[in-house]
Amino acid sequence: MPVVLVPTSRWGRWVDNFATGHGGAELTVADGALRGVAEDGSHFAALLPFDTSYAGPAEAGAFADAAVAPQRWGVLLVRKGGFAIARLDAGAMAEHKIGQRHVQGRTKAGGQSQQRFARRRDNQARQAYEAAADHAARILTGVRLVVTGGDHGAVDAVLADPRLSQVTVVEPWLAVPDPRRAVLDQAIADAQAIRVDVTNS
Repeated sequence: MPVVLVPTSRWGRWVDNFATGHGGAELTVADGALRGVAEDGSHFAALLPFDTSYAGPAEAGAFADAAVAPQRWGVLLVRKGGFAIARLDAGAMAEHKIGQRHVQGRTKAGGQSQQRFARRRDNQARQAYEAAADHAARILTGVRLVVTGGDHGAVDAVLADPRLSQVTVVEPWLAVPDPRRAVLDQAIADAQAIRVDVTNS
């Protein structure tokens, strides 16, 4: 079942295209989601960003109107090669930090040499995550809802910092490459998109 992220500005057109391509569709609201069932059996379930439950009318326009970002929220992207953190206030990026860290790759050497490389790699990764946590604790002050992405283990390591205990992680999880500014900008857009589970017959 593919999951697609649809910007709210394109949601009405997406629903129209789904209905046109599958011989019409009936919209309903159930379990906090907008659902569509087509004549041919294809169906979708659309979820609002930030884990917001929907209970409005079964209309594409009303659903898109309900996709409103919180006043303040954040993005945390972490991989071994770097991190990107942003705080958004009233729809604008108020502060951000992007950092790259060198974490040694795996070696084919064996024995003690391999163990030494592994220890060095683990130490480099730990230092990278500690640096990311320092920036996250500063930038995400007062932020409750955060969208995360990158590497699950790396994100978990950063969020284990007690200074980030106020953070609640919300969907979607963003599979991103090593964070750069363009990656961060796309992640901010994706975090605010409508998340759609689609099943085509």
